[in-house]
Amino acid sequence: MTYQGTIRNGVVVLPPEVALPEGSVVDVTPREVIAKADSFGDLVLKLAKPRPHLPQDYALNHGHYVRGEPKK
Repeated sequence: MTYQGTIRNGVVVLPPEVALPEGSVVDVTPREVIAKADSFGDLVLKLAKPRPHLPQDYALNHGHYVRGEPKK
């Protein structure tokens, strides 16, 4: 009989309907190794680059630079 489980906090967790006797010897064979995905913050930091060609106050006064509004 084969059961499918998942790893949670380093422990194999089987579905609740599976009741193996205490002390059972089992074989664990991972199907695939899943690489740790980068978090959203890590991806943003990879893409975020300094923009030296933009004025220092661009974020505050982007309306001025884009549409000619008065500076703040």
